[in-house]
Parts: sequence; C-alpha cells; structure tokens
Amino acid sequence: MQILRKSLAIIFLVLLFIGLFLFYISITDYKPDTVETLAINNNQVKTIALNEPITITTYNIGYAGLDEKQNFFADGGKNSRASNLDKVKENLEEIVNTIDKINPDVFMLQEVDVKSSRSYKINQKEYLSIKYPNYSYVFGKNYDVSWVPVPVFKPMGEIKSGIATYSKFYTKSSHRYDLPGKEKWPTQLFELDRCFTETRYQVENDKDLVVINLHLSAFEEGGFIRQQQLFFLKEHLNEEYKKGSYIVVGGDWNHNLPDTDPYQFSHEESWPFWLKNLPDDFSVDGYNWAIDYAVPTVRTMETEYKKGYNFLASIDGFLVSDNIEINYTTTTDTYFKNTDHNPVTVEIILR
Repeated sequence: MQILRKSLAIIFLVLLFIGLFLFYISITDYKPDTVETLAINNNQVKTIALNEPITITTYNIGYAGLDEKQNFFADGGKNSRASNLDKVKENLEEIVNTIDKINPDVFMLQEVDVKSSRSYKINQKEYLSIKYPNYSYVFGKNYDVSWVPVPVFKPMGEIKSGIATYSKFYTKSSHRYDLPGKEKWPTQLFELDRCFTETRYQVENDKDLVVINLHLSAFEEGGFIRQQQLFFLKEHLNEEYKKGSYIVVGGDWNHNLPDTDPYQFSHEESWPFWLKNLPDDFSVDGYNWAIDYAVPTVRTMETEYKKGYNFLASIDGFLVSDNIEINYTTTTDTYFKNTDHNPVTVEIILR
C-alpha cells in the first residue's frame, strides 16, 4: 500500500510539472500579428538602376550549428545543438567568408539565431550586422520559445531565431507576413511560427523591387500545412504582380523544386519522408523559376555528411516576375562544411 501511495505521488508530481510547464509555455507563446512592420536597420541611400545587373543570394545558415559533422533529430539523427561554442564561431566565420566571395547586392538568410541554446546564445543577427556595415538589413522573427524539450537527452532549449535580408540599396519598407497552417496544440507551442518577409527597394523609375524571403515548413509528413502556406503565397504574388512591381521570391522552400532531380546526385540514402515535390498547382502566371539544376542545395541530416551517402536535393531557389531578366543562377558548392545548405545566387536585370 505504501509503495502504491509513493508511486501515485510520483505520478502526480510528474503530471503537475508537465501541466505547469505547458501552462508557462502557453502564456509565453509568441503570437505574431498577421502582418507586422519590420525595423529597417542601417538604411543605405543607393537606389536601384535599370539595365544593370543585380545579384541576390539565398542561404540557410542552419544557425551555424548544422555543419558537416552534425546530424539532426527531426531527420532521423540524435542531435539538435551545435557541437560547442567554438564550432559556432568557426561556422559563422566561414559562412561570412562564403558570402564575401559571392559579394551579392542583396542576400537573404534563414535560421539566424538571436538568443538560442542550440547555438550557445551567440547573437548572430548582431554579429552579421557588424560584419556588413554597408548593408541595410531587416529581421523577421519566426521562432521564439522559452524551452523546447526535445530531443529528451539533448534538448534544443531556448530558441529565438528568424530570417534576415541584407541589401546595399535604400529600403523603402519591410513587413513580416504570418503564414497559415499550424500544428495542433501542444505541438505548435514548440514549433516555428512560419512567415515570409517582404522588403521593398527603390528603383530609379519609381517602381519597387520587392524581395520576399521565405522559409516554409518541413517536418510534417502529410504536407497539408505546406499546401496552405503555398496557397497563401500564390495569392499574395498574384496581387503584387498586378501592381507592376519587380518581384523576387527566394529562400528555403522545403520542397523539391520544379524540374530538379535528386537522383542525378550520387547518394545511398532513400528519399526522405519530409521532402515533397512542389505541387503542380502552385504554378504562378507571370513568374519564372531561377534554379541551378547542376548542384544540390541541401543534404539530409540523419548522419554527418559523407560524400556519396547522404540524400541530396534542390530546395533553395528563386521565383522571379517576368518583367525581370534572369542572367544566370548558380549554387556555390560548400560541400556542406558549415551548414546543411548551399547558397544560391541569381543575377537579374530590371528593364
């Protein structure tokens, strides 16, 4: 009888702890507005000229923690955090070196941590702003959780993170658009609040160059949330196209992009559960894809990177309005040394 009472007491205390934890996470849950105005930092003065090439890069930096030696629990691995503080610093430095070699006029980053246990609380947004004093930048938060308790023995912990866009040009405005489609409670409490940011730059003919930085959902097997997000994005792009703006959408689509074939890349792993083909009904009139078909942009993370073993695919790229001329699109092959993605760059001309 005494053993039973002790067992019940332990069960009660565990349930009480879980209940209090969920209550705390619920009341501190980040609840963004549908549309939010973003602060423009270090705004530049240069306007965009017509008939001159502009380079735009998209790069998921994986919070400078998903380097070649890492695996990730949601992809079948065991880890969620960077190896150590020094490795985060090393990865950040190499990521900056990669961007410097590309030297884009505009670059869009995903998974930029501000204060996260997984990246040892390094403020990466601040670090990058110091490294790029000649760029204006905006930051849209998409992850803000006091404590993510998974994986159990190596939890992600506190996470504050988002997507950032940097530019050498004068920024007119920038907004964060919350994307529809959420996981059920309580799972959503610990998930990203997916969004895209829309930043407007001044063009010399008084039109706008609209740059959309996005990071769509990934690890949901049915793909229903991603379908909602894509429908919302499609409607938004149709409306923006009617205004006559120049529009570039770039980022981590978390879909196999149109006409790309992962099987052209050498690998031993099977097609991962989370990778879906971009739906055929997403095609948007008045837009063209800018994709590098020759070099993969992402690797799977069930294990550390082993050339010829990990599944490779192209999920990072651009959708460009047809009033923009696309010169070329190229992926810089970093061999996933410092993050699980490769940067993709498009050169365009506004006519």
